[in-house]
Amino acid sequence: MLKLYIGNKNYSSWSMRPWVLMKQAGIAFEEVMVPFDSFGADSHFKKTIEPLNPAGRVPVLVDGAIVVYDTLAICEYLAETHPDKALWPRDKARRAHARSVCAEMHAGFAALRTHCGMNIEADLRVQGKIILRDQPEVRAELARIVQMWSGLLEAHGGPMLFGEFGIADAYFAPVGVRIRTYGLPVPGEITAYIARVQQLPGVKAWIDDALVEKRFVVVDEPYRIEG
Repeated sequence: MLKLYIGNKNYSSWSMRPWVLMKQAGIAFEEVMVPFDSFGADSHFKKTIEPLNPAGRVPVLVDGAIVVYDTLAICEYLAETHPDKALWPRDKARRAHARSVCAEMHAGFAALRTHCGMNIEADLRVQGKIILRDQPEVRAELARIVQMWSGLLEAHGGPMLFGEFGIADAYFAPVGVRIRTYGLPVPGEITAYIARVQQLPGVKAWIDDALVEKRFVVVDEPYRIEG
């Protein structure tokens, strides 16, 4: 069976993406949770992950003797090994577009990811207002998210970005979580899309697990001093 090594569900946005993709698509796998710690060279996290991924990061997918790390590489591997699941759109043009927006997320939105780290169980709406006031890059990236999602939903008719649930929706699921945690203002159709995604069984399962996790990791808490 496939094994997926992940970090804390409350914080690890990159782990969330392949996990919810596999869960929602019905791809069987064994979850291996490696809790975040100090991330020092001799930490449990590094000692567990570095033999699989020399970069020392999660997620990592293990399929027998095959080890795949990096979220986008994992999603591509799953699409290749499970063609019946249609994880990318079947239409060539839509598939190319979906790959493009996922790559944009993978390589970009640095300000949003830096200032609005994923923290599912926290209420950081006050901090969100301050971030939007003081960080023009975050405002610009949020506007790009709204532009992208609105255009895709209009072009493909919903309910997901490219019609049916796929890699693109899994890829942006943590962004929806951030928008909710920090109370970032978005139009009604975007709020509705986020709600639809978070109601999907695979996504809801991750969020529910995160809410009961109760592992407070100081290095992942720039805005709080206790859980």
